[in-house]
Amino acid sequence: MGDDNARADERPAHPVTLRAFRLAVLPVTNEDYARFLDATSDVEPPRFWNDPAFNAPRQPVVGVSWPEAVAYCHWLSDTLGAFYRLPTEAEWEKAALGGTDGLRFPWGDTCWDGSDGNFPMEATSEVGQAPPNGYGIVDIAFNIHEWCADWYARDYYPTSPARDPRGPTDGERKASRGGAWRHMIKIARCSARSSIPPDYRYNDYGFRLALDV
Repeated sequence: MGDDNARADERPAHPVTLRAFRLAVLPVTNEDYARFLDATSDVEPPRFWNDPAFNAPRQPVVGVSWPEAVAYCHWLSDTLGAFYRLPTEAEWEKAALGGTDGLRFPWGDTCWDGSDGNFPMEATSEVGQAPPNGYGIVDIAFNIHEWCADWYARDYYPTSPARDPRGPTDGERKASRGGAWRHMIKIARCSARSSIPPDYRYNDYGFRLALDV
C-alpha cells in the first residue's frame, strides 16, 4: 500500500494484510439509487439528481454525501440481508491493484486508450467505460471519486496497523479514492489519496459497495 515516489500522504509504501472481502464490479448508479429513494420517502435526492448532465440511469450517482452513502449501505443491507458498506482505503487500493502490486493505474502502467490518463473533463460517463482490472472490477479510478469508510489523515501511513487498517478514529475529512471526470491523471493512480468533509455533495463524488465475506 502506498508509493514512496509519490505524494507525501502516500508514503511510506508498506505491506498490509486484509481479511477477505468483496467489492462491487461497478459503482452505484442512478438507477440503483432510485430504488433507495422509492423505498425511503424521507430521504432527500442527491444534489444533482435533476441535472441532465448527471442523471441518466446508467451514470454513477453523484452529489451524495458520505452519510447518505452510508445510509444507502444500511438500506441495502436490511433489504438483502447482508452487510454492505463502504470500503476502507486499504481495501479500495487492494482492489484497484487487481492482484499486481505496484501498478500505476488499475489497467496497468499506462492508460488503456493511449491518453496517459487524460480523460475528457465534461461530465460523468455511463458506467462500464473503463476495462476491467485483474480482479474484473470496472471503472475503478475512473469517472468518479469514491467515498471510503475511513477518516483521512495525511500522516496516517507511518503509524497505521499492518492488518486491516481502518483509518484514524476521528477527523474532519473522509477519505476518497479514484480519479474523476473533473480531474485527470494525478488522482487516477492506484495509490493516490483524496479527501473532503463528509457533508459535501460534489458532482464528481459517488461510491462503490464493499461486502463482508
